[in-house]
Amino acid sequence: MSIQATIESKLLDAFGPVYLEVTNESSSHNVPPDSETHFKVVMVAEGFAGERLLARHRRVNRLLADELAGGVHALALHTYTPGEWEARFGAVPDSPACLGGGRHG
Repeated sequence: MSIQATIESKLLDAFGPVYLEVTNESSSHNVPPDSETHFKVVMVAEGFAGERLLARHRRVNRLLADELAGGVHALALHTYTPGEWEARFGAVPDSPACLGGGRHG
């Protein structure tokens, strides 16, 4: 199973989100082709109600600890309650440009 599929499966099982999008953004960074090192997660879950952003991110990071200790170098998290998601009209910030690392051919 790919790292992306593993991340999706773990998040679906643990959070039961009403919306989940996991995007492999590795190709926008200085990594070899077909890498799975940089991901963006957009997740909308009822379970985030009453939690601060930091607590949400800590929960996700704990769940994905094995992936983060392995090959995942960056994980951009955008976590919302359904009400927050609706208020944003589903808009998510763009990921920042890659600032480091050597070039891979």
